[in-house]
Parts: sequence; structure tokens; C-alpha cells
Amino acid sequence: MKKFAVAFIVIVTCSAFQGATSLKGNWIFVGGIYNGKKEGAPKEYSLQRKYQDNKFDAYLLEKGQKPQKYQSGNYLLKPDTCLETETYSAQPSKLTGKTVHYHYQLRRDTLILQAVLPTGMQVEEYWKKQR
Repeated sequence: MKKFAVAFIVIVTCSAFQGATSLKGNWIFVGGIYNGKKEGAPKEYSLQRKYQDNKFDAYLLEKGQKPQKYQSGNYLLKPDTCLETETYSAQPSKLTGKTVHYHYQLRRDTLILQAVLPTGMQVEEYWKKQR
């Protein structure tokens, strides 16, 4: 019985520390911290990311308007790292074709992405999962 209890605790503990295998679903930007400055989500529009198994598309959403795609890319999840490569940007971007190493956390229904971008900017973004 003790062996079973120990094995159960080890399995549960290991499972708790495994990273997600996918970010699949829709996520809405709820705020971030950029170079130490806190910023809330825009009030006039929403930013949405649609994650599939290994790709994502990002949209600007305004009431009464069609969604505007502003970014696309590929991603790969590791236990605590999300490797993200932008493949499309609606505006000129220094990130297109470059892989950004984000430290990520999932806290209940919130995705937290933290990184130092190739431009040197420190980012910490919060995205809430849509139901």
C-alpha cells in the first residue's frame, strides 16, 4: 500500500509540472507590462489570438467591423517555453522570421507570456481564454 501511495504522489507531482502541449483556442488580450510600464487592454477594440495546434493568427476586433488580421505565426511549446516565429505582419516588423523565446505560464484561464524581444523590449502579456 505504501508503494502505491508513493507512486501515486510521484505521478501527480510530475503531472503538475508538465507544460501544456497546445494553446489551442481563442485568447483575448487583457493587459501587459512593457519595459516596466503597465498597460491595460485597449477600450476601443480588442486583440484576439486564435491558436491552433502549432500556428496562430492575431486579429484586431472592433464592433461593427470585420476582424483585421495583423499577425500570423508558428509556435512550439516546451515545458515552460513558447517558441514563437512570426510569419506575417500587417505592418513592417523586425520580428518577422525571427523566433522569440517566451517564458509562458497558464494560470486558470490566463496565458502569461514573458520575453525580451530582439528589439530589447521586455514584455509580459496577459491573454484570457475565451469560452
